[in-house]
Amino acid sequence: MSDEHGDERLRRWRLALGGADGGEGTGYSLSGTDAAVDAALGALYDGSPDGPGQRGAGLGASAPRVARWLGDIRQYFPSTVVQVMQADAIERLNLTRLLLEPEMLDAVEPDVHLVGTLLSLNRVMPDKSKRAARKVVAKVVAELERRVAQPTRTALSGALNRAARVNRPRHHDIDWDKTIRANLRHYQADLRTVVPERLVGYGRRAQSVQRDIVLCVDQSGSMAASVVYSGVFSAVLASMRSLKTSLVVFDTAVVDLTDKLADPVDVLFGTQLGGGTDINRAIAYGQQLITRPRDTIFVLISDLYEGGVRDEMLRRVAAMTTAGVQVIALLALSDEGAPDYDHENAAALAALGVPAFACTPDVFPELMAAAIERRDLHPIIERTKAATQ
Repeated sequence: MSDEHGDERLRRWRLALGGADGGEGTGYSLSGTDAAVDAALGALYDGSPDGPGQRGAGLGASAPRVARWLGDIRQYFPSTVVQVMQADAIERLNLTRLLLEPEMLDAVEPDVHLVGTLLSLNRVMPDKSKRAARKVVAKVVAELERRVAQPTRTALSGALNRAARVNRPRHHDIDWDKTIRANLRHYQADLRTVVPERLVGYGRRAQSVQRDIVLCVDQSGSMAASVVYSGVFSAVLASMRSLKTSLVVFDTAVVDLTDKLADPVDVLFGTQLGGGTDINRAIAYGQQLITRPRDTIFVLISDLYEGGVRDEMLRRVAAMTTAGVQVIALLALSDEGAPDYDHENAAALAALGVPAFACTPDVFPELMAAAIERRDLHPIIERTKAATQ
């Protein structure tokens, strides 16, 4: 191995291991930018004399010092690494209180998990901090909308059009292009024309509301990322005229955020992350929103840890499915994969014909399109399970 390659290997080990000069036995000393990177890492990951996992030696509880550190790590590391380090700092160094400082919020790298932390502080956040927090949340929401809005509208518009298509349309509702294509095998050479056996058209409902969607979202602390994605998806669904979308969030109480769906940032600030869980009460409220059972998709997003009356919750779900409501239970709507959840309640829902599984944001549009068309969801579920394990 050349000296150059050997030095680079020692340098990498020194940065990985940290420690005082000499780097945990590597004998390699850092300088310049490497020393600054090492200091930024050490401020977070080098434990105090009280032991590992205690307050880092270089940060302390000073908001200006932490803000400078946040600026440093944004300079030295890619955004994905910055987000991990921010999350570690909040957990290891107990920096939650400092996130109420506007200068801290100006320094952070916005991401879904940071938004979840800010929303959990919503009730104790002073007005000046709320203004700064709103900018952070708005930036993340805009990025998520760019990611999910167009795929969602495309997938659901196609599903709605196919669901609205009818085989016995009135004369002025016939789609002649699709009718001819569907009947080409019935071409009559002697008549030089196609004699259609099946007419294809679009019913008048294509211009009206075709499906009612009720999203019922658990806002307990473990569901933070799911709450963020649910808020963004709900706003996108509400923007489609062929859908009537309702959004209900719950802990031990229930809050209807449907009137805020024009602005997903308002939706997220309408949540109160961190409470208990009463799924039964939330479903009872959601049932009141259902006026057309056979045209309704009810999506429960929860880890299914029920703090309310379990048997009554299951009876309500059974009543909805019997009435024709399509019920789907998502254990999470996030990029993290399968979460910790109540396996007994998931199995009980499955016995009622209600699938319970974790769903990533990229799969959610396809899932909702299949639900609109009442297609078999199991291929999507199995693919999603394989991807999130």
